[in-house]
Amino acid sequence: MAEVRPNPSGLIVSVQAPEGSPMRHPDVIAAMAEASLRNGARGVRLESPEHIGAVRRHCPDALIVGLWKRSFPASSVYITPGWQEILAVWGAGADVIALDATERVRPGGEELEQLIGRARRELGAPLMADVDSVANGLRAAALGCDWVGTTLYGYTEETAGMRPPAWQLLPLLRQQLPPEVSLVCEGGIACPQQVRQALDQGADLVVVGTAITGVDLQVAAYVQAC
Repeated sequence: MAEVRPNPSGLIVSVQAPEGSPMRHPDVIAAMAEASLRNGARGVRLESPEHIGAVRRHCPDALIVGLWKRSFPASSVYITPGWQEILAVWGAGADVIALDATERVRPGGEELEQLIGRARRELGAPLMADVDSVANGLRAAALGCDWVGTTLYGYTEETAGMRPPAWQLLPLLRQQLPPEVSLVCEGGIACPQQVRQALDQGADLVVVGTAITGVDLQVAAYVQAC
């Protein structure tokens, strides 16, 4: 596993594929992750214990941000929503666990504060808070999250009318977050120039997914233009 140093910087590539895609095979995910790392990515963001484990075996020194998307009735939280998902992501070999850190009701009535405390106390796991607002980012940092990312800006009920990247959140979060908390820009980054813009606005790390590894969505977009 990789050492998670304070305030890492650079590019994190989100290596994911939708359900039903041939790209979702663990060997394909591992190959895309290795290609990303060989070409200078600081780390990779992976979904599901299966894919985390595959990349850990294939790239033992990789910095892996892990999550598990699971949907449950009566809750719109799906990014590592509960304790069982946290345990599975950590057990598969993630270096940092990403989880939804919005104010939304979690499945089974689990509370964010208790989940963060338990993950820190029982696992000693570094945590990335996926948030949609400045307030939720500051709250997550106060509860003990090491990284705060703008992942859910535009994807929650409160921000449904907004479109990522979360340019307006970055400078406000950087001004108010403790200096030891890493700020991550994630969502909507479509070109290298936007990566530079995110870093200039205060991000320590920038996560890029679809623009690099989203073969299904990228091809569909080009076909639609034909």
